[in-house]
Amino acid sequence: MIKLGVLGAGGRMGRRIIELAENDSEFDLTLALEKRGHPLSGKYIDKIKISSTADGIFLIDVAIDFSLPQATFENLDYVLKYKKPLVLGTTGFSEEEADKIKEAAKAIPIVFSPNMSIGVNLLFGLAGEIARKLGPGYDIEIVEAHHKAKKDAPSGTAKKMAQVIANESGRNVTVHALRAGDIVGDHTVIYAGGGERIELKHQAHSRDVFAIGALRAAKWIVGKPAGLYSMQDVLKG
Repeated sequence: MIKLGVLGAGGRMGRRIIELAENDSEFDLTLALEKRGHPLSGKYIDKIKISSTADGIFLIDVAIDFSLPQATFENLDYVLKYKKPLVLGTTGFSEEEADKIKEAAKAIPIVFSPNMSIGVNLLFGLAGEIARKLGPGYDIEIVEAHHKAKKDAPSGTAKKMAQVIANESGRNVTVHALRAGDIVGDHTVIYAGGGERIELKHQAHSRDVFAIGALRAAKWIVGKPAGLYSMQDVLKG
């Protein structure tokens, strides 16, 4: 069994990952970590007690981090210290912070993705391919919507999608961000030309799609050499 640590265990994503991992026979949920002073610190989620001591990372085989950038870098020190693989789904990093993650990946294997959904990662490839084949005669816009509590805007997923399109077609893409209600995550790529419009759309109806993808990545990365990986690598594997 894979000894799993969930970092940012008190958040919505962390709690759902714990619930799904508890019902997966391939995982032994060994560590659930949350910052000191968090309302759930010292309490139980499902069958595991939430710890505020990152030293417990030495017990695990792989960590999944869905926290905040500051907490991620505090956790990263311990993940590096104990040479543990990391699946990183936290978003909102600055370019400088992203460079630090790339540097850490020289020492440990890291799956780093702004969106762990399998469907969204298939959409990345399609979005770039369509932009390349349509050529410059089409305007390309991205519209994304998330719940009103999401801190970063545009979303990491939308920025990644715009980057993929730019890399494939040389086009700059405008991203429009909406924050309202309890929307889990909607992403639409619009290609508008003379006389027609193409739309690629992904809607997440449940956070389960992100949790399932993260757990799949955790299974995949155990035993991999140091390096920076994406969900594209996980799907190929």
